[in-house]
Amino acid sequence: MKRIGIRHEDKYAMERRCAITPDLMKKLIEQGEDVGFFVEKSEKRIFKGHEFENIGAHLVDDVRDCDVVFGIKEISESFFRKGKTYVFFSHVIKGQAYNMPMLRKMMEMGCNLIDYEKVEDETGKRLIFFGKYAGLAGMINSLWSLGLRLKEFGFSTPFEKINQAVTYDSLEDVKKVISEVGFEIVKNGLPDELFPFVIGFTGYGNVSAGAQEIFNLLPVKEISPEKLLELSQMTNLPHNVLYKVVFKEKDLVKPIDSSHTFELQDYYKNPEKYCNDFEKYVPHLSILMNCMYWDAKYPRLITKDFLEDHFKKIKQPKLMVIGDVTCDPNGSIEALHKGTEIEDPIFVYHPFTRKYSMGYKGDGILIMAVDILPSELPRESSTAFSNALSSYILPIALADFDVPFSNLKLPNPIKRALILHKGKLTPAFKYIEKFLNP
Repeated sequence: MKRIGIRHEDKYAMERRCAITPDLMKKLIEQGEDVGFFVEKSEKRIFKGHEFENIGAHLVDDVRDCDVVFGIKEISESFFRKGKTYVFFSHVIKGQAYNMPMLRKMMEMGCNLIDYEKVEDETGKRLIFFGKYAGLAGMINSLWSLGLRLKEFGFSTPFEKINQAVTYDSLEDVKKVISEVGFEIVKNGLPDELFPFVIGFTGYGNVSAGAQEIFNLLPVKEISPEKLLELSQMTNLPHNVLYKVVFKEKDLVKPIDSSHTFELQDYYKNPEKYCNDFEKYVPHLSILMNCMYWDAKYPRLITKDFLEDHFKKIKQPKLMVIGDVTCDPNGSIEALHKGTEIEDPIFVYHPFTRKYSMGYKGDGILIMAVDILPSELPRESSTAFSNALSSYILPIALADFDVPFSNLKLPNPIKRALILHKGKLTPAFKYIEKFLNP
């Protein structure tokens, strides 16, 4: 019998998600394959132990001897066993230095590593992700943060009725509250000083879609980036309408050579030919939701230098909250020094001292950057993720990983996501070698 293990998540105290839900596990058991599910005991997991036992899974203290182990976040080096298969978000594909010791250990142990982030179709579209739920929770938390920040500035607004996503029993509960906030804004509007009230979204994928789904529960009108630059000059704008702007790559950068025009594929291939063109929009935004993929080769969205200059010009700029769902430390939002934890999710960045203080008080700009946002909606996000993974679980468990890589029988999206095979980097991931040496 092939033993499939579900590990207890230990990287974060509030990580409550699960890669395979009891409902899906039950369906897989009923298919009659010679597999058994072994679930590591966990007091914090959103699905309780009896939910797994009731469908025929085994609740155990340790799953390290299972043939294949499914998890969510990174795994400690002491967990790995020789020749076993592991499926989780490894965060190594950018050569992340903090995870190279983990990867080296897996290589030493001859492990197989499948990374959810690289499970893609033939066009490169990701098939298994939590992104939408990161966007949902990120927008909820950003509206909650806004209410706190506005209250600090002396404004009483309906946003104060919104709490952090993790405090709600379900996504439907929080949607109901935000809808009620929307009705109140329609009825009574917002203070004059806050208008025009604009939320900008960078990116247009699953993360952005989730964030926009929440924002669209409020009275929203979408405008173009070009229209945004004209909005502040307009008079008699209604005070019960909030504006939404979605920024694409062409809005974020421009060619350094002004004689050239923006071309998306050229930007992807030659980002060094482009520079920031986003800063002109920042003074017109109330909230920025950063929902895009970013890599160090691309220009930053907002630098520390820009924020310092911006706050020198305006004591309290319009932009009050940055919801950095992307959560890349020192990345597209340079002032993000670290991802935050659910228990302590927000901080204020002080542009002149370039220091940080946790919470919502103080001069500067509030940043919300929880590293595991989907875990604030753990049951819904786990169910959606598990359903996306469902058709791949048994093929992974039943595969013979002892054969050469070329003969390995796995679904193509899974084989494309196989970073290590018997401890060796597979052809598509050989580039990681240059990051392995400390």
